[in-house]
Amino acid sequence: MKKYHIGPVPKQVDIALIEGFTKVEVATIGHFRHRGFVHHSIAPVVEPTETIVGTAATVAIPGTDSTLLHHAVGSLRPGDFLFVDRLGDDRHACIGGGVAFAIKTAGAIGVVIDGPCTDVEEIAELDMPLWSRGVSGITTRLNNLGGAMNLPISCGNVPVMPGDIVIADASGILVIPIDEAAEVLEEATARQARAGRNKGKIAAGEKLGDLSGASRLVNAALEA
Repeated sequence: MKKYHIGPVPKQVDIALIEGFTKVEVATIGHFRHRGFVHHSIAPVVEPTETIVGTAATVAIPGTDSTLLHHAVGSLRPGDFLFVDRLGDDRHACIGGGVAFAIKTAGAIGVVIDGPCTDVEEIAELDMPLWSRGVSGITTRLNNLGGAMNLPISCGNVPVMPGDIVIADASGILVIPIDEAAEVLEEATARQARAGRNKGKIAAGEKLGDLSGASRLVNAALEA
C-alpha cells in the first residue's frame, strides 16, 4: 500500500470572490451561516489585522512525522491558505520558525494547524497569520511515515477540501465550498452594509430590544 496519497493541485479561488470577501467580517457571516467555522480551540498565534481570504491547501500527517509537510511547502502558491490535519496528535509541533519561514516565502497567506506549533517568537516576527492548538517544545521529525496532500481533511471539526475558499480575521476562520461562495458573499455583503445601523438610534436613547424585535417577542410570551 502507498505511504503517500497526493491529489491534483486545486484551482485557486477567483480574484473577484477574494476581493469581495475581504470586505466582509467572519462574524457577519456567522449571523446567517452555521457550517464551516473552525473550532475556537484552534487559536491565533499570529492574528490577522484585517480580513484575509485565500485558497485552501491541505496536508494530513501522522504523529511524529512531518515529511510530507516539508514536501508540500514546495508546492504552495501565493494566496494559498495551508491547513494541516494532525490526525489526532496534540503532542508534536509540526511547524516552527524554519518551516513557517518557508511557508511565508512561498507566498501562503495563513496557516491552520489542528495541533501545536513551536517557536512562537520566530513565527510572530514573520507576521504570518497562524492558528494552532497551543504550543509544544516537542517537534516532528522526518520519519517518512506517510500522509495525504491535496485531498479532503478535517481541521477544527470542519471538513476542508483543497480549493475551498478561506475567510479569516480576528474573530476566527471560515471554510466555504467554492460552489457556495457566491451566494454567501451576496448575503454577507448586504448584511455588512447594514452593520452598525442602529448605533445612532441607541445613542439617542432607543432600546436594543425594541430595534431588534426581541422585546416584542418577550412581551408577547409574557402576555400569553
